[in-house]
Amino acid sequence: MSTERRSAAGAGPVRLQKILAAAGIGSRRTCEELIAEGRVTVDGEVADLGDRADPATAVIHVDGERVATDPRAVYLAFHKPRGVVSTMDDDQGRRALADFLGRVDARVFHVGRLDADSEGLLLLTNDGDLAHRLTHPSYGVAKTYVCQVPGPVPKAVGRTLRDGVTLADGVARADSFRVLEAVGRRALVEVVLHEGRKHIVRRMLAEVGLPVQRLVRTAVGPVRMGHLKAGQLRRLSRTEIAALYAVAEQPASRQR
Repeated sequence: MSTERRSAAGAGPVRLQKILAAAGIGSRRTCEELIAEGRVTVDGEVADLGDRADPATAVIHVDGERVATDPRAVYLAFHKPRGVVSTMDDDQGRRALADFLGRVDARVFHVGRLDADSEGLLLLTNDGDLAHRLTHPSYGVAKTYVCQVPGPVPKAVGRTLRDGVTLADGVARADSFRVLEAVGRRALVEVVLHEGRKHIVRRMLAEVGLPVQRLVRTAVGPVRMGHLKAGQLRRLSRTEIAALYAVAEQPASRQR
């Protein structure tokens, strides 16, 4: 197998072991061994020693995991604060995403949205293919939310949400629901769902009598917000990028 395509950017083909080493897979010698063992594919074909590929356009997997090889690609996790709108700029003068990207030297865009009153994890990238897959309904990547709601939470709420509640724009179902904390008239609940409709979590919880007082998105697929403070950014690890591609390469029906 030989991959000799040249990218639009003109980078051209590079030895495969050099690409893998630059992507953090290991030393060139280690990468050569991976190729020799048949553990590397390029555009769906098993690679051979001596093969070249264009790091900006080739789809490369090692042991079945997608490797991000385009040196221009940027993948970021951002903890969007409450009150910030999910646009790069805002014509009404509200704080927007660009206000937090001063040290990012690439033009990135947000993957999905969080409404201004919500906070939490927002992914930013210039990888259009991955962004499309993460937001398209046919892939249905799961998202996790922690919400503060009035307590106590009725025991039947979880089953109701999993079975589906009828909203103005159709039935919506949660993948999972659990109570994290309940103290008097305050409770924290976790909701996981593949839905991407506007205000879907708020509307679902309101439908079962739990109006949301605060909403934080804590995960998008396998990527968790972790200890990021409001307004902070971090670059995704190679493992996180590979995990995102893994879920984004499967249709929604296979993820449930």
